[in-house]
Amino acid sequence: MGADKAFLNLGGSTLLERAIALARDVCGEVGIVGDVAKFEGYGNVIADLYPDCGPLAGIHAALLHSSFELNLMLAVDMPFVTRELLEFLFAVASETDASVVVPRSAREFQPLCAVYRRDFASAAEEALRAGKYKIDPLFAGIALRVVEEQELSRVGFSEQVFFNANTPEDLRVAEKQR
Repeated sequence: MGADKAFLNLGGSTLLERAIALARDVCGEVGIVGDVAKFEGYGNVIADLYPDCGPLAGIHAALLHSSFELNLMLAVDMPFVTRELLEFLFAVASETDASVVVPRSAREFQPLCAVYRRDFASAAEEALRAGKYKIDPLFAGIALRVVEEQELSRVGFSEQVFFNANTPEDLRVAEKQR
């Protein structure tokens, strides 16, 4: 992308500001996982306990610092995620004991737009200590509730909601579709 995605502008606010506002709308209390010096002006920042180990380390740190049983993990680069989708995921999570409620679109999990129970932190820690940083493989060993694309579609959500702004062209596309 050539720049930190969190600080890219879309529709008059940064991707980070958009994600924080959306998460606050649904959750109330929001934490930002990342570099404290970089993000401290935006709210409560949680530093990774396993730096440079990718999103799994961020999920792990967030869960260890949370006092809530259900926790939303939301990447900043998903500009089409809606409040309604997040509320739907929380509703599904409240009806199951699964450690993770994760959408799957086009046969891919969306682990950075999912609801995690705090108990997932132990599976994440075990993987991080073993040098395994991928999230999806952990799903095989836990209680998982997958929200399939058909279920999402039935309740009014398209795969487009999981669009990632990973390139300057993606950002231009997002700006046009916003």
